[in-house]
Amino acid sequence: MEHDDPRARGLLLAEQERIAARVTKLERDIAALTSARRSSVDDDEHDPDGEPLSARWSLLAGLLESARDDARQAADAVRRLDAGAYGVCVACGQPIPAGQLDVRPFRERCVACTP
Repeated sequence: MEHDDPRARGLLLAEQERIAARVTKLERDIAALTSARRSSVDDDEHDPDGEPLSARWSLLAGLLESARDDARQAADAVRRLDAGAYGVCVACGQPIPAGQLDVRPFRERCVACTP
């Protein structure tokens, strides 16, 4: 892929914005849930009709961790683009097909090398 491919850069920047919005939303959701848990005297852990707050918090925490990992991968992809190595598999050195990069712009491995 070209060293400073404007299309790739645009895809990566759009992906970074999307991920940042997801991280912000999840952080807000966790803060709201934490606040609700502090202010609630209900024993939601034993409520047969509802989802326990701890289960919801655990789900949101996992989603936030995943989103932050995506953010790191997207930043790494921008660094690879800046270094002229974007679109090249970090494992085998072969080009990553453009279609794969369209689906996941921060992909660092080709399908054959993906664990």
